[in-house]
Amino acid sequence: MMQENRLNEYTEKQERICRKNDNIAPRLYEEYGVNSGLRDDKGNGVLTGLTNISKIVASKVVNGKKLPCDGELWYRGYRVEELIRSVGEDKLGFEKIAYLLLLGELPDREQEEEFFRYIGQCRTLPTNFTRDVIMKAPTEDIMNSMTKSILTLASYDKNSKDTSVSNSLRQCIQLISEFPLLAVYGYNAYVHYEKGGSMFIHHPNTELSTAENLLMMMRPDQKYTKTEAKVLDTALILHMEHGGGNNSTFTTRVVTSSGSDTYSTMAAAMSSLKGPKHGGANIKVMEMMEDIREHVSDYDDKDEVSAYLKKIMDKEAFDKKGLIYGMGHAVYSLSDPREKVLKKYVEQLAAEKGRENDLHLYQNIEELAPVVIAEKRHIFKGVSPNVDFYSGFVYDMLGIPQELYTAMFAVARIVGWSAHRIEELICTDRIIRPAYMSVMEEKQLF
Repeated sequence: MMQENRLNEYTEKQERICRKNDNIAPRLYEEYGVNSGLRDDKGNGVLTGLTNISKIVASKVVNGKKLPCDGELWYRGYRVEELIRSVGEDKLGFEKIAYLLLLGELPDREQEEEFFRYIGQCRTLPTNFTRDVIMKAPTEDIMNSMTKSILTLASYDKNSKDTSVSNSLRQCIQLISEFPLLAVYGYNAYVHYEKGGSMFIHHPNTELSTAENLLMMMRPDQKYTKTEAKVLDTALILHMEHGGGNNSTFTTRVVTSSGSDTYSTMAAAMSSLKGPKHGGANIKVMEMMEDIREHVSDYDDKDEVSAYLKKIMDKEAFDKKGLIYGMGHAVYSLSDPREKVLKKYVEQLAAEKGRENDLHLYQNIEELAPVVIAEKRHIFKGVSPNVDFYSGFVYDMLGIPQELYTAMFAVARIVGWSAHRIEELICTDRIIRPAYMSVMEEKQLF
């Protein structure tokens, strides 16, 4: 500990040297035509690849002019809203849509049942894995716990290094099945060893869906309602995939292109997703909402709500960063289709849970925030709620702890990562190697 403290003191002193020598003037990006973050000044991503897996639509050309439109999200040629509608109100569709994304076509009934059966059979871990891996060095950072487990699972796979399409597909299906266990058991170990809570480990049920197993394994009494399962199932489907250009999916394709194995690839994607700028956004929304509740007395008083949102924008309230979390998206402008779908189910769950008052606050912020942001900021495109605005509220109503929020994202997004890994293996055989222009000053020692 003493050595660590000394090292901390040393690195704090040396930070100023790094800042001096690693600083690059912003004007150089414009001078050399470099898009920082692979995005232009309007937030559009730089085209880096092709995909058949999914598509995001945020604008359309009308009379030769590019105009913003209500957002669209397509999985393998189908609108995500239509896919969810096709599942039906009384059924759960995670496995069916996972089949579509992974294999590229909708399954018939026999194929769907077979895939569901394989997912259920694979939803198990090696003997003593929970005790020997997950329960060792537990942490509140469940994403780190899961990443450790993913890398360790490679040691139990005799063909871990085989990157053939069939073997990679087998590994992906197993990981899709195992992710709920890695998440829930990792959290349970943390609660028991670090927070002094009770330990319970419920074995998954092969007859239940992914959403049902998550709820069952998380709860001491293993009980859940049909509404709860349907809402969580829908949230997972909406988070499965998002266009291929997001940070963790790009990471998946970069690591795959190097020839690395499935376990290393998914661990890298997990490390990307856990970043608060990517997978942790709904936690910031929840923290902001809690702050708003403490400072707004009447949730239905739009003037009071608007006034406090302006304080947040002016960096006078909440975390003083001037951001209303859950508003705006890197691609969507008029609307996020995922938010529009999820909101319907949020209303159902809020009614079941008696959380209508909280729902009114969310609805008022959804209405007022874009107006406040437009007044306070010069923006290139419209601002609307994104899926993270409501997803944290959904998890909260389901009793899912905040430590598991990003892990729930991973449980869904492993499907999209898997689809992109398979596509990268089939379509390309070149390592992804972007160029960086050096602006280094040349120096002479003699």
